Amino acid sequence: MKRVYFLLAIALAVGTVVGVLGSRLLSAQEGLKSGTILQRTDIASAKGMEAILVLRNVPPGKESGKHTQSGNEIVYVLDGSVVLEVQGKPPKTVEAGEAFTTGPGQVHNVKNASTTAPVKALAFYIAKKGAALEELAVPAK
Repeated sequence: MKRVYFLLAIALAVGTVVGVLGSRLLSAQEGLKSGTILQRTDIASAKGMEAILVLRNVPPGKESGKHTQSGNEIVYVLDGSVVLEVQGKPPKTVEAGEAFTTGPGQVHNVKNASTTAPVKALAFYIAKKGAALEELAVPAK
């Protein structure tokens, strides 16, 4: 009987750990889908491509989760500050009034540096015409 309780306790512990990790992953992926598309415009010199300007908000203490873009991304921080973590490089704090770029396939994470104030940023992408917001950033594996 003690063995049954022991196995149930282990199953409960494993289930809790898997649930917590899964919810963090889903939360990070949801962050990649949030934002407001402000403008789309065709790129005359690149058939089938368009420039997309997105207003991104990062709540206090939240992060994007590790992800990549298929093309280049330029981000200008309007309010607050973020910590940019690019795989293979040291973390960098980017303040309001500053910008950063990421390249195609470059694994990175963007964290709100504050636990009390939101971050507001403009993100500029070059993507396939008609790409949905959630297609602009792909969670890293």
